[in-house]
Amino acid sequence: MRKVPFLKMHGLGNDFVVLDARRTSIPIGAGDARVLAERHTGIGCDQLIVLEPPRLAAAQLLMRIRNPDGSEAEACGNATRCVAWLLHRETGDRRARIETAGGVLETEIMSEGLIAVDMGPARTSWREIPLARAADTDQVDLALGPLAAPVCTNIGNPHATFFVHDAEAIDLAILGPVLEHHELFPQRANIGVAAIGDQSHLRLRVWERGAGITRACGSAACAALVAAHRRGLAGRQATVELDGGTLNIRWREDGHVIMTGPAALSFEGAFDVALLGAR
Repeated sequence: MRKVPFLKMHGLGNDFVVLDARRTSIPIGAGDARVLAERHTGIGCDQLIVLEPPRLAAAQLLMRIRNPDGSEAEACGNATRCVAWLLHRETGDRRARIETAGGVLETEIMSEGLIAVDMGPARTSWREIPLARAADTDQVDLALGPLAAPVCTNIGNPHATFFVHDAEAIDLAILGPVLEHHELFPQRANIGVAAIGDQSHLRLRVWERGAGITRACGSAACAALVAAHRRGLAGRQATVELDGGTLNIRWREDGHVIMTGPAALSFEGAFDVALLGAR
């Protein structure tokens, strides 16, 4: 029975199963992703990451991202840092370019084990997010329970950031799935609730599209800083405190968002390829 090697990695507790299909093809469909992501009968993860040969000559590899429900995500900041760490381990190069469905992301290994990722430009028009209808994305007409008037942003994938006094008091398990699937979001959305500490510190909790509540979401942290700056609540650089730890986010004057944080390898293993038939 053929064994398929994998790596278990995480960025601030946002955990991934990483499969390397650059040399040997590993066909992974939505059902396979659901099986591997299941924490009781599979390996367990917030997202499944498959590494493939790049389609673009400028990139070192292509990173595909599958959510636990089998859907494909365009971007994942925490996973990008993990893949940048792997490339650095392989090549020794401090800089890398990683192709994703949302574009090519540039990464750099920094000091003290931190990794910076250029998440690309923040997109703020209603068509780019996308929304189902024209709207002022600085203050969208959307409310549910204690949440109202989010800022909507696309950071490789769609985000709605709600500002609240106390992020811990929000029942994301109830509100998150309803808002994720709201008719305003034709591609669904990641739902963030952010509390402002001061101009340079935000507290953020996230319901991730297709994954549920996670300990950290890099693109959501980027969206939260962009949203806070657009509202005049923060500067162009701040620390964003998530359940699993802290990311440093900077929104450059050229529109690009730079995310800096750690990545870690938890363990290496292998599973029987027959597991992919157990669905």
